[in-house]
Amino acid sequence: MYLLVQAHEFHRYTDLLDQSFRLRKRVFADHLRWNVTVSGPYERDRYDELHPAYLIWCSDDRQVLYGSVRLMPTTGPTLLYDVFRETFPNACDLVAPGIWEGTRMCIDEETVARNFPDMRPDRAFCLLLLALCEVALDHGIDTLISNYEPHMRRFYRRAGAEFDELGRADGYGRFAVCCGAFEVSKRVCSQMRLRLQITQPLYAGRSFATREPEMPVLLTA
Repeated sequence: MYLLVQAHEFHRYTDLLDQSFRLRKRVFADHLRWNVTVSGPYERDRYDELHPAYLIWCSDDRQVLYGSVRLMPTTGPTLLYDVFRETFPNACDLVAPGIWEGTRMCIDEETVARNFPDMRPDRAFCLLLLALCEVALDHGIDTLISNYEPHMRRFYRRAGAEFDELGRADGYGRFAVCCGAFEVSKRVCSQMRLRLQITQPLYAGRSFATREPEMPVLLTA
């Protein structure tokens, strides 16, 4: 199942969030060797203290984490402007209530392989990407911004996502870092479902298929 965990619900999902921070450490610090903030078994940074929202993919009993994404509004502090400002042109204004930043998207490949032996890691990533599109659409977000390494583009295309690469820059790690603006719309969501052969919504937070998008209800500090 896919959950959107907001600040007022953190106390209900402490174990899943704990697993998420541990997964982030294994993925971003241990495997990718990014220059991220590590404290013991966790990867957490100052943006996690700003009450972001987290999209969580977990087992139906909400005990086992399969993947997660952090969501933050661009009207507040973001990695996009604070860290990766060189990845997009000065002419781009990416601050608006309908534009949100998605960061720290990761999959627990070992746990997915154990519980879903027929699912490839790339499909797991694409499903989480589809759920992210559904969540954004359900909450009145029209654009998601993400920084990524160039090889990730093939996964986005495989999932049926539509995005514009606004720019890229070197100097952040082993590879260039790109900045992409991802369209959030019913058309794109339907396209992704068709590409991934998914007939029903993955995210069941609200019935976005039967109502027009509303103003965002994600809670921030």
